[in-house]
Amino acid sequence: MKIALASPPFPKSINDGVYWLEKLVKDAAAEQAEIICFPESYLPGYPGMGYEAEDRSAEKLQAALNKVCTIAAENAIAIIVPMDWHHEGKLLNVAFVVAASGEVLGFQSKNQLDPTEDNFWEAGTERQLFEINGVKFGITICHEGFRYPESVRWSAQRDAKIVFFPHFGGSNTEGVLPKEWGSKENPYYEKAIMLRAMENTIYMASSNYASSYPDAASSVVAPDGTCIKHEAYGRVGVIVVGIDPSLATGLLAKRFKNALYR
Repeated sequence: MKIALASPPFPKSINDGVYWLEKLVKDAAAEQAEIICFPESYLPGYPGMGYEAEDRSAEKLQAALNKVCTIAAENAIAIIVPMDWHHEGKLLNVAFVVAASGEVLGFQSKNQLDPTEDNFWEAGTERQLFEINGVKFGITICHEGFRYPESVRWSAQRDAKIVFFPHFGGSNTEGVLPKEWGSKENPYYEKAIMLRAMENTIYMASSNYASSYPDAASSVVAPDGTCIKHEAYGRVGVIVVGIDPSLATGLLAKRFKNALYR
């Protein structure tokens, strides 16, 4: 299976986000990728990025999702698009899964919010698996995957071959530009992604923004913890990676004795 990870710039508006989404989707489709994942809260953008307040309205978000569905169908590629979303009276941080046909398959909510996000969203309460072209996968969003490994293990115990990991970490104004993936000088995020793959024996595919000072690169990590490929730090673009689902056995996740920790 060929998967793609997008590293877009911070969206200036919801329309700017859709523009970059379409551009990067076309780049991934040109390399025969079957699915592409974008970073956390990509539409309209993570809070504080500078988009207009009305871009967070239910109407604008629905229109953007409709456009994403059209883009998926026109390019015959599945899309994981993280969005703010109004659902049952709550504003959630979610990641929609859109099939290559343009059909919305559902969404995964962010269920473990960072303490700084309590005023941005309400936490979701459910987890689910998705399937594209016969490959099962889960989605874990940013903070909950970095600090709550159970969110990834849940998918691995249910035969997910890969967990997509949209997140946001970095800045365009201050920080350090990393030089080597997984370096001891880097923030811990890439190391956490490696561990989520190893401790569950599955693939992890993380997508981050292409900021000037990113905390982590968009990357694909194999079930043995090896980084197969990562984006260049700060570069806007797409990486496409072929994975072998048969290597993602979920062995270690399934050996976890859940009953001991209830």
